[in-house]
This record gives sequence, C-alpha cells and structure tokens, in this order.
Amino acid sequence: MSTRSFTVLPVLGLAAVFAGCHTKTPMATPSAMATEMRAPAVTPPPPAPPVPPRMPAASPRALTEDELFARKSLDDLNAEHPLGDAFFDYDQSTLRDDARAALQRDAQWLNRWRTTKVTVQGQCDERGSAEYNLALGERRARAVESYLASLGVADSRVTVISLGKESPVCQEETEACWSRNRRGHFVITGK
Repeated sequence: MSTRSFTVLPVLGLAAVFAGCHTKTPMATPSAMATEMRAPAVTPPPPAPPVPPRMPAASPRALTEDELFARKSLDDLNAEHPLGDAFFDYDQSTLRDDARAALQRDAQWLNRWRTTKVTVQGQCDERGSAEYNLALGERRARAVESYLASLGVADSRVTVISLGKESPVCQEETEACWSRNRRGHFVITGK
C-alpha cells in the first residue's frame, strides 16, 4: 500500500460516515404541512350559567288621597277651586236653591278635610253705594257661613269678610256680568 492509499482511505471513510448519517427526508406535502401546523384540539370551556332574569323594579305605590292632599300648598288648593261659589239675586242675601246645592257639595269637601279653614268673601255687583254693598256683602257671607254650620261645618273654621263691590270678577255693565259678582266666594286659608 502506498502512502497515497492511506490518505485516500481516511477520506473515503469519512465520506462513508457522513453519507450514513445523512438520510434523505421526503418533501412534505401541503396536506401534511396543514396537519402539522394545526393546533392541538382544545376542549372549549363549559358555557356560562344563564343570567337570571332581572326582576322589574317595584313600582312605587300610589299615594293615598290624604297624602296627595298633604303635599298641596294653599295656592295649589285655591287654584283647583274645590269649593264652589254661592250666587245671589240682585239686592238679596237669601240663598237660592242653586246656592244651597253648591254649598252642600262644599260642606262635603270641608267635612272630608276637617282641618281646612276658609274665608267667605261676600261680594256684590257695582250698583249701589260702597257702604250699602259692604253691608250687603256681609249679609251674604253670613248666610253662607250659617248654612255651612247647619251642614256640620264648625263656625271656627269659617271667617267672613265683605268685599262689597270691590274686586269684581267681571267688569262689563251687563246683567250676565253683574250676576257673576253677586256671590259668596271661598278662599282656603288653612289646612
């Protein structure tokens, strides 16, 4: 053997070793690549328990008639006009039938709300002197007060005042207007 063969042999041996270590891997197909790239199967978490239905908010209870009344101011009550006027004939202080009917309704309201206090204003139309109409207005207010007392409304709850021909509700010079000014008019003054 020559020295040359000793040099070639180790080179060939090394080549054989390298050739034995290296194996050809087949080329991956697209479907194989997709399988390898797919994430491992994960079990989804169980669904969340259902949210219990919300109960509707309890609606506030309706206020009673007494509670509604207690919340009202005197201005509110007077603006509602719960008490009707008693109207009179010309130059008269005697209660007419329609005035008695109105005062009966007023007495029911006053007896329902026993703590209320009222002022009855005796009013007249513009005809006649101021002095005469002040006296007539007083008699009209007293007639209203007396009739309310006969229906169970305590005198202590009713104050009377005469406005005479001052503060008319209507200022035309006609009978229709004058008849509106001849009245016993209520103002609620306390509750």
